[in-house]
Amino acid sequence: MTNSEPLVYVVDDEASIRDSLAMLLRSVGLASRTFGDAKGFLAAYEPRPDTCLIADVRMPGMSGIELQEALRSRGAELPIVIITGHGDIAMAVRAMKAGAADFIEKPFHDQTLLDAVHRALARSADPRVEAAALDGDELIKRLATLTPREREVMALVVEGRPNKAIATRLGLSTRTVEVHRAKAMEKMQAQSLADLVRMAIACGMTKAY
Repeated sequence: MTNSEPLVYVVDDEASIRDSLAMLLRSVGLASRTFGDAKGFLAAYEPRPDTCLIADVRMPGMSGIELQEALRSRGAELPIVIITGHGDIAMAVRAMKAGAADFIEKPFHDQTLLDAVHRALARSADPRVEAAALDGDELIKRLATLTPREREVMALVVEGRPNKAIATRLGLSTRTVEVHRAKAMEKMQAQSLADLVRMAIACGMTKAY
């Protein structure tokens, strides 16, 4: 492998997950290097073009978010794809606000992960790719099509709050929240919660850390 070839780093404390991710990446021609913990990765990491990182949000010793912060303190511009469990959505949203490229929720489809990796590699090769996709004026136009309630629900969703908590806060049924959330995502043209968070940051609806 040469430095001109894309490389995907994988950091996860579970060997079975590391192995399965490496196999998946290899199946589409992507090279990878795997690490069992964040400290091992940081000791070995050397900045180079066309790279990205897949990291679990929860790991012993140093979490995915702490790893992200450590990289940022070094000035490393490494796009990170955060893998999160269902109960860790708020942490994943925090990671997105701090600059993570994407997050995906377990269990996930192989193609969902590969799509996230390809987006992260594109961002590594040229950060302007993402900026072009997040046209602030266009996003504000989309935001203006939301009803006040849809916008209210969206604001809570991009904070990482689950539907049930939003329902309690707004005095609505969980089903009603689900409907408003789906309509907000449709109008914003967001394919995932990660998309919606990126859009909310880009149009100033929520702040990056």
